[in-house]
Amino acid sequence: MLRDRFGSHALVDAYKRCRDYLDAAISLVRPGRQTREIAEVWPKAQEFGFPDEEAAFGLQYGHGIGLAIWEKPVISRLVSLEHSYEIKPGMVFALETFWPSKDGWSAARIEEEIVVTETGHEIITRFPAEKLLVAGAHYYTVGGPLPTTREVDPAPSADVISMLEASARKETLVSGD
Repeated sequence: MLRDRFGSHALVDAYKRCRDYLDAAISLVRPGRQTREIAEVWPKAQEFGFPDEEAAFGLQYGHGIGLAIWEKPVISRLVSLEHSYEIKPGMVFALETFWPSKDGWSAARIEEEIVVTETGHEIITRFPAEKLLVAGAHYYTVGGPLPTTREVDPAPSADVISMLEASARKETLVSGD
């Protein structure tokens, strides 16, 4: 069985739990939501072995992607529960989750990049991370071989294209070209 050959039951279970937290967070992303709402679906630090939210900072985490390494919005239980920030169309950010394995030494960590559209969101990460991967010459999940790009490869939505065009127009106006 691939689970026994390529990953322990504990690691597969950790990956599933990590993915569940990530998917719950992603499902909440849309304009008008608050970063607090996303952070609230993630577990408290004590639930996954840390003494407090500061010690677990960066493990259940979201951050804007732009010119700096971490930009607004910052999404975490440490920051967002008391200092929430509204999610707006055009934002691009990463959501990252972590869950330790019951084996005591391994863990799962997953990240997806998301763009906020006028009506919801679009995942823009191109590498498939729906299932636990085992690195090597070929990638495998517990269910078998995995292609190196997502099987569902939709074209960007009309909302994303409109946002990109609007951004390009603003850049042209600012630069004076």
